[in-house]
Amino acid sequence: MNNHQMQALSGKELNYIADSIANEDMLIKMCAAAVQISTHPQITQAVTQHIQVHEQHMDKLLDALKQHQPLAPGQTQ
Repeated sequence: MNNHQMQALSGKELNYIADSIANEDMLIKMCAAAVQISTHPQITQAVTQHIQVHEQHMDKLLDALKQHQPLAPGQTQ
């Protein structure tokens, strides 16, 4: 049983995660563009593997946000 209780993320932590998501998205797009112009199969394969790694990073970051979502304060208007 886990004795650690999750705490809400700070604004600084949320900004860091948002920046990381934006960076991973940019890297995915850059790799995809490289795949499109590559004529060498080994380079295409290597860059495609990098895309998969960056997609995994993105998934982990999004999962972290989803896990903390119930702890976020409600929005008021």
